[in-house]
Amino acid sequence: MQEILTAVSLGSVYLLFALGMSLTWGTIDILNFSHGSIFMFSTFTAYLLLESVSLPLVAVLLIGVVVGAVMSLVIQKLAFEQILKRARDKRSAEMQILIGGIGVATIPLAIAQHHTKSNPFGLQESTFDVTVWRHGDLFITNVAVYTIILALVLWAATTLWLRLTRQGLAMRAIGVDAETASLMGIDRQRLALLTMAASGAFAGLAGVMFTYYLGAITPESGDTLLVKAFAIIILGGVGSMWGVAFGAFALALAEVYVQGHTSGSWTDAVSFGLIFLVLLVRPAGLFGRKEVRRT
Repeated sequence: MQEILTAVSLGSVYLLFALGMSLTWGTIDILNFSHGSIFMFSTFTAYLLLESVSLPLVAVLLIGVVVGAVMSLVIQKLAFEQILKRARDKRSAEMQILIGGIGVATIPLAIAQHHTKSNPFGLQESTFDVTVWRHGDLFITNVAVYTIILALVLWAATTLWLRLTRQGLAMRAIGVDAETASLMGIDRQRLALLTMAASGAFAGLAGVMFTYYLGAITPESGDTLLVKAFAIIILGGVGSMWGVAFGAFALALAEVYVQGHTSGSWTDAVSFGLIFLVLLVRPAGLFGRKEVRRT
């Protein structure tokens, strides 16, 4: 039972992180490899502010959300939009955006590495205290409970927004056929900015909660989660909101189980091995569309 509790809380962090990445990839066709740096730098900014003033949890979360959204918007305007304007065709644009995202990610990473000397940093200066709740042999922290609630509420809200609103329908239309959607009067550029802002906000939120969850992260922590999010989206199916939720909790459960029954060094190998085996049977992912054009 304790393994399930741990897997659900870890899976919620993965879901918060992968949700934004899945949103941009599944709707406006942007596989944003700077998502990990946005995740890290949002928390790094909160860490710098906390050196000057002690803040409560809500304020730290707002800092993470705002910094993540602003960073994502700046990257969209200065990098991805410029690539899309100059790209010869859709396929070359997808590849250039992928490489561009990797390049952009090095800037906040270098700033954080220079300031911290690549040492872990945390949010201990805030007024929020991590509390452990126990019931018999079971235990869970208040951070884990808040993370689970946030992840499930935001995932449900995003899913309903995509399914029930006109903007959500427009974004799904862009994900299916961007050219036809533009001919029908859908403003792709405006929706892309909105999507990137939401994606960055999710990354910032995930960064703050993950840092409280672990106690500290390093400047390279975002890169590690980026690989896991990529695997989660591929496992669940690109563009599927059910898929990203299933992938996040499935990967977390596999990791916790392997961690609890081995020395821990096999965690990534076994987890990603299982994903590879699933994809041999379902190449488009468990909840993915049968025909998807991606890089």
